[in-house]
Amino acid sequence: MKTISTFLLLSIVTFVSCNAPKEKVQHEPAYKTENLVINQVAENSFIHVSFLQTDDFGNVPCNGLVVTNGGEAIIFDTPANDKSSEELIRWIKETLHCSVKAIIPTHFHNDCLGGLKTFHADSIPSYANIKTIELATEKNFLVPQNGFRDSLRLALGDSYVTVRFPGEGHTKDNVVGYFPNDNILFGGCLIKEIDANKGYLGDANVYAWSATVERVKDEYPNIKIVVPGHGESGGKELLDYTIKLFSQPK
Repeated sequence: MKTISTFLLLSIVTFVSCNAPKEKVQHEPAYKTENLVINQVAENSFIHVSFLQTDDFGNVPCNGLVVTNGGEAIIFDTPANDKSSEELIRWIKETLHCSVKAIIPTHFHNDCLGGLKTFHADSIPSYANIKTIELATEKNFLVPQNGFRDSLRLALGDSYVTVRFPGEGHTKDNVVGYFPNDNILFGGCLIKEIDANKGYLGDANVYAWSATVERVKDEYPNIKIVVPGHGESGGKELLDYTIKLFSQPK
């Protein structure tokens, strides 16, 4: 009888633990090589981290976002180079069993479109702010295929993603992306992680930056997850930190 009681107790504990709501906390990466790290941040969303070698800041980890629904995926920002992009596309297809519906560079720097050649070679369409296309053309970078002016909405399974240009900040063309299923915002390099410095300002409008992020905050008042272009994700506190960081003295 004692053995049966113990078995029943263990069965109940196991059932409760397996069926209780789970926090979206991942202690180990979903994928990791020297070129690419992928971390799950919500039920249908994954941050991809690649590495860009720079003269001023060394080997910089760069964030992008993969969102999935109904066997489809949309990616915000390419990894920093073609090799990392190949790994990301392969992982999405082989591990998530999703087709990649679109790649969306959030501004014209290499940490956003450095792997664009790989996506185009795999017949994955690219979408970007018309200003991103203009700036990429001026710099002789590979150019995204499809342009939009102020906003874009793309279907993803039975849901969607939106992309919006809220104003100038890190660059003249920076956009943010939103996926309602996980209530997640990809802020890209417009948004800073907590305790970050101002970073590279060579193409920035520091005078408009805070007001631009204020508009993002107003448009997405209920977001739960905010992913910056570099560093740790968080919540709305990243928006508040960025606004304060670039606030101009009275």
